[in-house]
Amino acid sequence: MKQATTGASLPYKLPRSVLVIIHTADLQVLLLRRVNQMEGQDYWQPVTGSQDSDTETWQETAIREVWEETGIDAKQPGCLLRDWELENIYPIYPQWRHRYASDVCMNTEHVLSLQVPSYTKIVLSPREHTAHAWHDWREAAERCYSISNSEAILWLPRFIAS
Repeated sequence: MKQATTGASLPYKLPRSVLVIIHTADLQVLLLRRVNQMEGQDYWQPVTGSQDSDTETWQETAIREVWEETGIDAKQPGCLLRDWELENIYPIYPQWRHRYASDVCMNTEHVLSLQVPSYTKIVLSPREHTAHAWHDWREAAERCYSISNSEAILWLPRFIAS
């Protein structure tokens, strides 16, 4: 498999991404509706995004993606980024395979959560998302299109209790 080693201008996406569950202390979870819907359905998800380079850490990727997609500065007081040290490996949907090197068909997704104050303002990236909503963690899990997203949200109470 080819490896991209610089973050300057990658010819393709790296098959390594983060899944960041943004939530409040009372387990309200932020979901974002994607611009490009799948199969005519509303596609709701937490923050996701690929590493920009081989040298970008999971935490750096999470902080960057959260900022780009929601306008939340994860380093601000009142925010707590937790690395779950959990990874999902799954096939890349055929409609998105063109973004990756030709021999890439699997993605490794690293799971983190970001606890934010309940009054946190959301500023969406219109290029990626058309709406946002806060939901109780159980309802958020039900609304997600992706199984890995739903399962991660269902694990949320266990990961923030430790």
